[in-house]
Amino acid sequence: MSYAPPDPFGWIDDEAGRRAAAGLVRSLRPRPAEPDLLDLASNDYLGLTRHPEVTAAAAEAALRWGAGATGSRLVTGSTTLHAELEDALAAFCGFEAALVFSSGYAANLAALTALGAPGGLIVSDAGNHASIVDGCRLSRAATAVVPHADPDAVRKALDGHTGRALAVTDSVFSVDGDAAPLAGLAAACRESGAVLLVDDAHGLGVLGEGGRGALAAAGLAGAPDTVATLTLSKSLGSQGGAVLGPARVITHLVNTARTFIFDTGLAPAAAGAALGALRLLRREPERAGRAREAAAALYGGLTAAGLTAVRPDAAVVSVRAPSAEDAVRWAADCRTAGVAVGCFRPPSVPDGVSRLRLTARADLTDRQITVAVSTLVSAAPPRA
Repeated sequence: MSYAPPDPFGWIDDEAGRRAAAGLVRSLRPRPAEPDLLDLASNDYLGLTRHPEVTAAAAEAALRWGAGATGSRLVTGSTTLHAELEDALAAFCGFEAALVFSSGYAANLAALTALGAPGGLIVSDAGNHASIVDGCRLSRAATAVVPHADPDAVRKALDGHTGRALAVTDSVFSVDGDAAPLAGLAAACRESGAVLLVDDAHGLGVLGEGGRGALAAAGLAGAPDTVATLTLSKSLGSQGGAVLGPARVITHLVNTARTFIFDTGLAPAAAGAALGALRLLRREPERAGRAREAAAALYGGLTAAGLTAVRPDAAVVSVRAPSAEDAVRWAADCRTAGVAVGCFRPPSVPDGVSRLRLTARADLTDRQITVAVSTLVSAAPPRA
């Protein structure tokens, strides 16, 4: 009698069945090089990913420095191009120093694990991005998850704690596009001597004077008790991430942050593209305001037609769907009609409510905004 060993991956089939039954199956959809849809799904807020000046900067960097960074930043992966980008980011956003990483995710993990520690406390907003959640877990600090956008809850969580402490929040929350009350959070942190760590991924390029970010808009850029993380993959149209803050904090990350020490440096082409985007944004600061105007126009058109949407504080417009299945079907129908939109479902949404997520861009025309609104309204499920 032959022996059949148990299937070591049988549990995967069971989980796949449960996902299918709940309408939560995800799949990859490779897109062509030439866009064939009106894009309201990407995070290309300023329309710079394909801008000739940005792509030329990427190509020039690749030709000069090579296709890859060749190693970790502490070995061979740091170039004068990386240093130039770090100086430019710090100057543009108003901070003393900056450190570039291979992704925004890696930047958040670095900041949280290097600034948090066993015996310390991290106070985290309930709506924070997954990279912040994972950074809190890896920090080995005690983590208190507090109600969304509530400075008083942060104040209560910090009250009485001695030792290292920090509060962490997105500046603009990626699901609904609402902005964090940064002034109130900063005040709560200062009462307890805690650090405020802000992920400005969705604020950079959209908020603040000329797109300098949410911290600049709140008067917190360069504050000695404030640290920012950001991504180069949204408004700057490139790839990578960065941590910005006091010089001693950045030096501490160079020496302790595992996602910096052990990760290959950012590819030169990405660094070059981000630098090109920064130069362009300095020259064309009106792009930030145009992205906000496009988001407001999308919101106005959708709500005027009876859809339930969250008023955007930056460039993200969130539209509620009756169910996960309705959200998937709605997004698919929009795609068939020529408009690409994001579809957020559990577990990607902290409140369990499915929605479509639209991202405004500075290069959207009034005609494209009208087409987008008309398409979403026509394809909407009942009671959306």
